[in-house]
Amino acid sequence: MKVLLDENLAHRLRTNLGTHEVFTVSYGGWAGLKNGELLRTAESNGIEVFLTGDQTLAYEQNLAGRTIAIVALSSVEWDLLKHHLPLIIAAIDKAHPGSFQAA
Repeated sequence: MKVLLDENLAHRLRTNLGTHEVFTVSYGGWAGLKNGELLRTAESNGIEVFLTGDQTLAYEQNLAGRTIAIVALSSVEWDLLKHHLPLIIAAIDKAHPGSFQAA
């Protein structure tokens, strides 16, 4: 799957998410875009999963009809995330369009 890492996540995740094709917001040139605009831009560029540390995103955005899935992590700290990579990868694997998962 094509995965987009939010600005608030450690870039080290990019190379630690298995076989997924992972991009960062800054690599895409989308730094500073607001959530709604960022999701629309990501969708139009074929991104399937948005990985973020923003737990409130599901309440702020209407995900109905979206082609992108959102996986929200409970932490943005690499020292914690690195111990939960299999769970994060599993959440990405289970993601489907318009879904929101906390991992």
